[in-house]
Amino acid sequence: MDLIPAPSVVRLSAEPGLPLGPLTTLLGGPGTEAAAAWLRAALGAATGLPLPAPEGEPSAAVIELRLDGELAPEEYRISVSAERALLTAGGSAGAHWAAETLRQLLGPDAFRRAPLRRTGWLLPACELADAPRFGWRGALLDVSRHFLPKADLLRYVDLLAAHKLNVLHLHLTDDQGWRFEVRRYPRLTSVGGWRERSMVGFRAADRRDEQPHGGFYTQDDLRELVAYAAQRGITVVPEIDLPGHMQAAIAAYPELGNTDVVDTAALGVWTDWGVSENVLNVADTTLAFFEGVLEELLEVFPSEYVHLGGDECPKDQWRASAAAQARIKELGLADEDELQSWFIRHFDRWLAERGRRLIGWDEILQGGLAPGAAVSSWQGYAGGVAAARAGHPVVMCPEQYVYLDHRQADGPDEPIPVGFVRTLEDVYRFEPVPPSLDPVSARQVIGTQANLWTEFMNDARDLDYRAFPRLAAFAEVAWSDLPRDPAARDWPGFERRMAEHYARLEALGVEYRPADGPHPWQRRPGVLGRPTDGPVPAR
Repeated sequence: MDLIPAPSVVRLSAEPGLPLGPLTTLLGGPGTEAAAAWLRAALGAATGLPLPAPEGEPSAAVIELRLDGELAPEEYRISVSAERALLTAGGSAGAHWAAETLRQLLGPDAFRRAPLRRTGWLLPACELADAPRFGWRGALLDVSRHFLPKADLLRYVDLLAAHKLNVLHLHLTDDQGWRFEVRRYPRLTSVGGWRERSMVGFRAADRRDEQPHGGFYTQDDLRELVAYAAQRGITVVPEIDLPGHMQAAIAAYPELGNTDVVDTAALGVWTDWGVSENVLNVADTTLAFFEGVLEELLEVFPSEYVHLGGDECPKDQWRASAAAQARIKELGLADEDELQSWFIRHFDRWLAERGRRLIGWDEILQGGLAPGAAVSSWQGYAGGVAAARAGHPVVMCPEQYVYLDHRQADGPDEPIPVGFVRTLEDVYRFEPVPPSLDPVSARQVIGTQANLWTEFMNDARDLDYRAFPRLAAFAEVAWSDLPRDPAARDWPGFERRMAEHYARLEALGVEYRPADGPHPWQRRPGVLGRPTDGPVPAR
């Protein structure tokens, strides 16, 4: 029963279990239809069994999914006997998590897309009870720095669902590329959607690949992604990062930049990694432009939260801009930090009027936090602690602990080493709620998130290497009721369970980092990174 993430309660039985065969039926009750359809497709592909819905009273073994209003929406129970497997859940999402667990019970071969065998499939007799610790169990995927084709995005959704992660935070825009189709502003993708070349490794190497890079998602592509994710219990939260990280948009529409400071018409989509100094101006026309962008975004993404970035916005151009300084004076603001806060507060109100909620990186605390905003705490715990104490929802994602683009070992074979060393064990011992929070404030931590920034990930193979197996450890941190003291966690037990989970990842075709170091083809010899020396800061 090497399940990941670990369920709350597992009781094994001495009964012989439930064999699956050609006559096995699968029944999805009201509210579980999507989970039942997924389970029939997934297990049917792996086992070659039809698993039809029963006609009348089932005459053979049956797998049944049903809802129980006594359970929380993501809570579920599994009961397997020699006669049937009953999956009970509080809602459609819980039904899908129950189905994902049932697939794990059948072993790694159940994760393949075609049958290696058609006999010998057995569900062990057991009783499981399970529910998540956090309601927000997220993974950020940056598709701006390196575009990921739609098929790879859909595959990534499947990988999140297999680990019971329920939020895909999609970073759609940045200095290096705009990936969201905006029909009223087509140049955002025709110009902003590609760059002439890309930096190879970190800036100090001064290397470029001289290969154009780009791509974007149509609104229908993203509607498909949203629906596909929803069928698997996952919410897609879009991010349009503003007012900084906007050079791709300014390259497409130069009037969005600080034209009294810089010749914005000469700007292209940025080919460097890092933080561009070219930020949005603060004119009413710019606010209206992005209201138009967000109107189309809201039509595609039904999520309660919309991420508007707010991070790493250099203020030099605003300090030099007569127009920005006049705006500060007109509004009676103290400085440029308050100007950014005013900018974010405008969209906080705008989203609230439409029944949505703004979430941003912890820099939105600077100059005053917008009244309805939630905070993604990435610069350590401090921003999240301050926001939680002020009564704002917080998603903990400190870079020192759960930035999975950071290197996995301190050695010469690690490809493009950046950031802190974060091993599988390090991630398993990450605790999202710092002990400094009192119980009331701690309840404002609505979840946690692992982030994958793709400056140094060119494609899905690179993404697999950086994400796995560490994302499996993170999933257990986000889902399971682990000891709050990281030192008290059963690392040897998790490591033992991972032996089975590696086989699942292999069956899924995930090119994870081996425990003893990268394969030769996973290395990038000679490509300069930016490792961070010294210990990870304490929480």
